[in-house]
Amino acid sequence: MTGASSRAVRFDRYGDRSVLYVTDVPIPMPEAGEVVVEVKAAGINPGEAAIRQGALRDRFPASFPSGQGSDLAGVVSAVGSGVDVFAVGDPVLGFSFRRSSQATYVSVPTTQLIHKPPELSWEVAGSLYVVGCTAYAAVRAVDAKKGETIAVSAAAGGVGTVVVQLLALRESRVLGIASQANADWLRSHAAIPVPYGDGLAERLREAAGGQIDGFIDLFGPEYLDLAVALGVALDRIETIASFAKAQELGVKAEGSGSASTPEVLTEMANLVASGAIKVPIAATYPLEQVADAFAELEQRHTRGKIVLIP
Repeated sequence: MTGASSRAVRFDRYGDRSVLYVTDVPIPMPEAGEVVVEVKAAGINPGEAAIRQGALRDRFPASFPSGQGSDLAGVVSAVGSGVDVFAVGDPVLGFSFRRSSQATYVSVPTTQLIHKPPELSWEVAGSLYVVGCTAYAAVRAVDAKKGETIAVSAAAGGVGTVVVQLLALRESRVLGIASQANADWLRSHAAIPVPYGDGLAERLREAAGGQIDGFIDLFGPEYLDLAVALGVALDRIETIASFAKAQELGVKAEGSGSASTPEVLTEMANLVASGAIKVPIAATYPLEQVADAFAELEQRHTRGKIVLIP
């Protein structure tokens, strides 16, 4: 691979989608305990847009030029010293903590990868980490039990679709807050659709017919205020989107970081491989069209995942 280059997404300053570009970079060399993956698919996520815009600079500062992306799936193309769990040619999926997955080649520690089940398409495998581990962490945070009523905001989004299905596996009763356009999908996954907008609190109370036991917010701070107003216990309110508001109210904000382990990722991959959970793919884009992919994502009306195909 000497002299060869990789194509990678970069941005040199905080800003809107116009700061994104794709450029040639050297193919990475694996250090001890790492492998290089030739990327076949890399999912995109709202958190990446927030980081690039500078909205999370206190929590996740960027160093420029910055790469982008954590989700990935591909084929091992080189292995570093001390690696015996993966070999060249192995199909893998996992994550990069270096914001580097949106590229044709990426170097990744073996502790952030698992073998890809053959039942998973590249698109699903390459977009599983963030939604899978975030959904797992969120459901665990509210301790959802059989027969309990759990409300979920942005219930038909990338993470929401997986949260709804995990809650169904626990036999919880799900109130899925989403647009009217997603009502049929929610019903087909045993959730009660509740349209967002004016009068939401009343619609949730009516749909619940009693106590709401937990609330998972996947959208924004107004839903945390709503959860408190609905009388949900603070230790059973979880957000993946509103860290400052969570701190202010004393509710949970357990994101994918608390579930970023090969064990959790393996559990989620096996659930998807078995058909127990489906990860909808909303759209795919070539790597070079990364700005277009984020234009679709930032409309925040996508059901399922948007995936880059290097």
